Amino acid sequence: VLWTGGTSTGIGVLFAATYPERCAGLVLFDPRVKGIRSPDYPWAPTEEEWRQRLAAVRAGWGERRYFESLAREWAPEVAADDGFRDWFVWHMRRSLSPGAALTSFRAARELDVSDVLTAVRVPTLVIPRPALPGPGHYTAERIRGAEVVELPELGGVYTWVDDDAHRATMEATERFVARLKGRGGSERILATVLFTDIVGSTALASRLGDSAWRELLQRHHAIVRRELARFQGRELDTAGDGFFAAFDGPARAVLAASAIRESLRALELEIRAGLHTGECEVSDGKIAGIAVSIGARISSLAAPGEVLVSSTVTDLVAGSGLRFDERGEHELEGVPGAWRLYAVTDG
Repeated sequence: VLWTGGTSTGIGVLFAATYPERCAGLVLFDPRVKGIRSPDYPWAPTEEEWRQRLAAVRAGWGERRYFESLAREWAPEVAADDGFRDWFVWHMRRSLSPGAALTSFRAARELDVSDVLTAVRVPTLVIPRPALPGPGHYTAERIRGAEVVELPELGGVYTWVDDDAHRATMEATERFVARLKGRGGSERILATVLFTDIVGSTALASRLGDSAWRELLQRHHAIVRRELARFQGRELDTAGDGFFAAFDGPARAVLAASAIRESLRALELEIRAGLHTGECEVSDGKIAGIAVSIGARISSLAAPGEVLVSSTVTDLVAGSGLRFDERGEHELEGVPGAWRLYAVTDG
C-alpha cells in the first residue's frame, strides 16, 4: 500500500496508475494534484503567491525565520514551541539543501496530474485536511470508487502536530489496509505511447530501389530498437517504416523519441514522432484504447524532424528539465475536443 500526499500526490497517483499490479492500495493525505490555481482548482497558489513562496524558500530555507512564517500560516499552535521549532529546523536542514528545496518547490509549482486521476484503478483512500477539504474532495471525485475519511475538525495541515488528527489518520489507514484483499492484475494501465515514421519514405524507397531501401530500413530498425532499449521502452508494433512503442515513464518516452530523431540523422533520415500519456487497455501483452489513437493522431500532425506531444505529457514531465514550444490547439480526427500540442526543443 502506497501512502503519500500533499505535493507528493503526483508520484503516488502516477505509480498506482502505471503499476496497478504492484500497488494493492493508495492512501492520499491532503492531496494536491495541481500546482497553480485554475478556474476548476481554486485552492492552489496563484502565480504571485508562488513568486512570494519561492522567494521565501530562497531567502530562508533551513532558518528559524522560515519556520516562523510557515507556522503562523499552517500550524499556529506550535509557532511558540521552541522544541518543535528546533526539530523542524533540524529536519529542514537534513532533508534538502537550499538549492534542492528551491528545485523541489519549483517542481511542485508545475505539478498537474489531474488528467491521470481517472486512470487510477486501485482501491484508494483520500483523507482531506479539515481546514481546506476542497483539494481532497476534488481528487476523490475523480478516482473511481475512492473512499473519503474526514479528520477531526481541528486537524492541522501536519498530522504530527495534532494528536487527534494523527490518531484518526492512522486508524483510518489501518482500517483501509485491513479491508484490502488479494487483487488480480488490472486490465487497464497508464502508459505513454510513442509513434514514429520516416518522412518521405515512399519517395525515398522508390529512389533507392528495393535492395538498398531494405538495407536502410534494417539499419533504421536497429537504431530505433537500440534507443527503445536504452530508455526502457517496449516495442509493440512495426509496420513498414513506422514504430509503435510504450513506456511507463513519460520523460523517458520523450528522451527516447529525441534520441531516435538525432541518431537517425546519421543515416540522413528524418522522422516525425508523436507522444501521449493516457489510460490504455491491456490484452495479450498489447495495449489499445483512445490514448493509443490520440498518440497516432498527434504523430500524423508532426512536422518533419518534429517530436510532438500532448499537454498531458508536458504536465507530467514538469520539473524534468525537458523543454517544449507550444504548437497551439488542434482537432484530432475521431477524438472529441481541441488538443493543445507541444514540440520538444533541442535545448
